[in-house]
Amino acid sequence: MSTELYINSAPSGNRIALLKDRRLVEWHFDDNGHTFNVGDIHLGVVKKVVPGLNAAFIDLGYEKDAFLHYQDLGPQIRSLNKYVKMVQSNPRGSTSKLGGFKVEPDIDKNGKISQVLTKGQNILVQIVKEPISSKGPRLTCELSIAGRYIVLVPFSNAISVSKKIASREERNRLVRLMQSIKPEGFGVIVRTVAEGREVAELDRDLKNLVKKWEEGFEALKKAQPRDLVIGELDRASSILRDMLNESFDSITTDTKESFEEIKTYLKAIAPDKEKILKLHNNTKVKLFEAAGIEKQIKTLFGKSVSLPGGGYLIIEHTEALHVIDINSGNKSNAESNQEDTAMTVNVEAAKEIARQLRLRDMGGIIVVDFIDMKRPENRRHIYEVMKEEMKDERAKYVILPLSKFGLMQITRERVRPQVNISTVEVCPTCNGSGTIAASIAIPDMIQNNLDYIINKQNEKKLTIILHPFIYSYFTAGFPSMRMKWFFKYKRWISLAKDSSFALTEFRFVNEQGIEIETSSIPITA
Repeated sequence: MSTELYINSAPSGNRIALLKDRRLVEWHFDDNGHTFNVGDIHLGVVKKVVPGLNAAFIDLGYEKDAFLHYQDLGPQIRSLNKYVKMVQSNPRGSTSKLGGFKVEPDIDKNGKISQVLTKGQNILVQIVKEPISSKGPRLTCELSIAGRYIVLVPFSNAISVSKKIASREERNRLVRLMQSIKPEGFGVIVRTVAEGREVAELDRDLKNLVKKWEEGFEALKKAQPRDLVIGELDRASSILRDMLNESFDSITTDTKESFEEIKTYLKAIAPDKEKILKLHNNTKVKLFEAAGIEKQIKTLFGKSVSLPGGGYLIIEHTEALHVIDINSGNKSNAESNQEDTAMTVNVEAAKEIARQLRLRDMGGIIVVDFIDMKRPENRRHIYEVMKEEMKDERAKYVILPLSKFGLMQITRERVRPQVNISTVEVCPTCNGSGTIAASIAIPDMIQNNLDYIINKQNEKKLTIILHPFIYSYFTAGFPSMRMKWFFKYKRWISLAKDSSFALTEFRFVNEQGIEIETSSIPITA
């Protein structure tokens, strides 16, 4: 399976497309003005403590206060608060190393937030959910800094290994390696991609994370409330960090600045992958057009999504959940019986739904209405297909088997707003207003415009381009309407029919073929 990453840079931000086997599977927009990203660590201020919610609202400088629940404080919150106070009150006497730092006792997991936080207190927090809809960011105080192979966790000594690494021998090997290289006062989480990696690669990644923590420590010493202390990578770099592997065939960008930034990042995390980085410098054809991405975007983000076999999905979004309905379309006569038809369409739909969830970054509750199937083994097969298609999903998710009503329920972690792209175009007839002039009034409108152009603008030779039906109206009968114009204006008015015109659309052009503006001409009753 080939994997390609395309980055299209613009003044407002970067468009990022991830393709697998030339099919678009992820699309992101990295807004340059977006200042609250998942993974960012800020110095916040406790704005309000709400005992009824056992939570606090934190001021990060965003229009809506961020939300911090007691369960997200983490057991070491007292140690974190002590460290922040120590660094800011005595910058010269403090250090970024946590080896000699005296850790405070863990808080009670069933305690009250008013026992830990007070209004006006400075607190170091990390964003776990970006602002969504009318809600501010969601926060945690269990800080972590993610790398390519390792996640660094301050104020902890635990070593955890990803559950996706199944081999006991490999898990033990990674634990032993981490014990030998991890700094004191820091815990680590070993990521799935670390499986089989040499100690040199893991050590280099760990040192980069420790360096990032040290840079954050320097920023914290002089940080003011609401300041960013440690920033997460941009969206393109985070995709490379999390997904870069042997299947990546190319990384293409269209600006020299972006090219150099990614080249520097690749040199740090995967020097052997530098050669797959390319610069698109064709000024005549834009990057997304050349790669066929623009067309895929326009066809994949609509309310209706077609399936390869003729079926289609209808995707509806509400505040509470997302609903996906599956229809067989013209597939209904392709199989020998109804059960086989339903099975074929449902398998295609399951594959496309897994792709759509990732592509649109849909989160929360998703309800899928599959076509009814009577055989239990077919229903189980659809469930297995969906699990298989979702196995590469980076967000946390839960899939439930089909209910007796043929509904599948999926929950998917939502950490940033859902991707929405407008795939509709303005109606050429109503110009997006939703209303058009009454067709019976069109001849009068043309007559009024003709009077104005001949009498006020003194045009000599005119041609009116219009819909064939309206053309027939003006030329039929004896004397025809065009003949009456000849006697009235003492000149012949040429008419041309164009079947591409809407019924209510018409244009006036002069002798040189230049269109005459008529939009400001008044219409009389």
